[in-house]
Amino acid sequence: MVSEINPGLILIVGALLMPIVPHVVRGLVSLALPLIAMLHLWTLPFGDAGTVALFGYELVTLRVDKLSFAFGFVFLLAALLAAIYALHVRGWLEAMTAQMYAGAAIGAVFAGDLITLFVFWEITAIASVFLIWANRTERAIAVGMRYLVVQVSSGVILLSGVLIYAHQSGSITFSAIADIDIATMDQTSLAAWLILLAIGIKCAFPLLHAWLPDAYPEGTVTGTVWLSAFTTKLAVYALVRGFPGSDILIPIGIVMTIYPLVYAILEDDLRRVLCHALNSQLGFMVIGVGIGTGFAISAVTAQAFGSILYKALLFMSIGAVLYRTGTARASELGGLAKSMPWTASFAIIGAMAMSTPLFIGYVGKALLSAAVAADGALITWVILTLTSAGVFLVVGLRLITSAFFATDRQLRPSEAPGNMQFAMAGAAVACFVFGAAPWLLYDLLPAPVTYDVYKPSSVVTQFQMLVFTALVFTVFSIWGWLPRPRPTTLINADWFYRKLGYNIGATLLLMMRDLVQFVGRATKAATLAVERNISRTHNPDGILGRTWATGTMAFVATAMLAAYLLIFYARALTTG
Repeated sequence: MVSEINPGLILIVGALLMPIVPHVVRGLVSLALPLIAMLHLWTLPFGDAGTVALFGYELVTLRVDKLSFAFGFVFLLAALLAAIYALHVRGWLEAMTAQMYAGAAIGAVFAGDLITLFVFWEITAIASVFLIWANRTERAIAVGMRYLVVQVSSGVILLSGVLIYAHQSGSITFSAIADIDIATMDQTSLAAWLILLAIGIKCAFPLLHAWLPDAYPEGTVTGTVWLSAFTTKLAVYALVRGFPGSDILIPIGIVMTIYPLVYAILEDDLRRVLCHALNSQLGFMVIGVGIGTGFAISAVTAQAFGSILYKALLFMSIGAVLYRTGTARASELGGLAKSMPWTASFAIIGAMAMSTPLFIGYVGKALLSAAVAADGALITWVILTLTSAGVFLVVGLRLITSAFFATDRQLRPSEAPGNMQFAMAGAAVACFVFGAAPWLLYDLLPAPVTYDVYKPSSVVTQFQMLVFTALVFTVFSIWGWLPRPRPTTLINADWFYRKLGYNIGATLLLMMRDLVQFVGRATKAATLAVERNISRTHNPDGILGRTWATGTMAFVATAMLAAYLLIFYARALTTG
């Protein structure tokens, strides 16, 4: 029976202990849950387990293969690091919902059918919103509500697609459905489109992405670290599982790599900068899923694995800055390396881990670039290379410089708490170990990888890109061509439904109100007119109300009878 337990359930059930245990014990439980789940994962045999019959369908609550194992392992590692980072938090609500959120994401990774996936999909939405609401500000409440609407809508769309798919195919197995022709619009392709749309919302596809930079920066210092690790990477896993080789994902991914970088360059809030960079990195993975070869899928898995770790490290670093200074705005920061040297060092490692050789981000990008090149997609390869340089410029150079080395604003906060530093150190070590020894990562990937990421040509090319990017950043900074940090509000795709849509809806409501009022006034006026006419006709002095002479009435009756007879005989003559 133990071998049939989904590792995510360990975190979900364990989270229920959080409200009833004291703070110190709560911290130990938070650390113990991912460790126990990780040990349990290593004991699980590959294959399906935990099957349950429901309404003629077979639910597979636990499916372990190379793909689910890789995502499940890195999710548990991220949960452990995030739990260490949040040890100082005393409230039980955030600790409970964070564990539930991580557990649901892990549970979804090991789901073998679409119904089980949907259940965990919705738990991630409901649990994660409390990491935003825990900030207890008016803005966080409003943003959390928008986030919840978007995430629950994704689940409703997913369920709709799953029901149509189950009806048409007779199966709810969570496997590739990309062989369905999504260019046609029959009922089966409609199911594929709905499932893809639901995943696309969680994966922050273009025009569906605004919830990401809107919501994550409003989370608590620790909550944002949890949020950065699970939701979007779960969506990437679902794409890999459900739509490998779907050509439509390649142009979607290309737009995703470019579009967010424009906002990242202009953004002042450093947590928003990281969110835009995260969105761009997701585009890399979506392109790899669109290519769909075994090599590409392994590259996507490696890229997702690395992104979870180095993005968590960067969010931890900026979160520590926010925790100590009360702000994460570049326009209000600078010179923090003097008073927060360890945090600055970990942030630099996180930035290096994105692209620099010997770190995990380099391994993932090298594999993905090789997979794109092997597919013969030269233009896509060039775009990936340029956007990779752009991400390094925005995060590796601009973000680090703005927070820790720019104009000294005489902020002298204390160094981050010990548990935060320990978590950042753990993430930094993981980024280095899996980057310096990539074969450790290769063993976890779903398809065998023989590509040597450290062959001289790859390393030299990467260093050339990094040096050129650093040179461009230096020159542009000296010449003042880079946007200076300043408080600003950037209009994103959510403007269409938050501002334009609201204004259009409000205008339509006003027009409807005016129309109803006009109809009401016209009806009232017509009723009064009829009432006046009736009153004039039937009052004692009216033509139908006063007394008529007998002779007059006899004449009127005779005239009406004569008219009736004329009409009767005329009709008889015409009908023959």
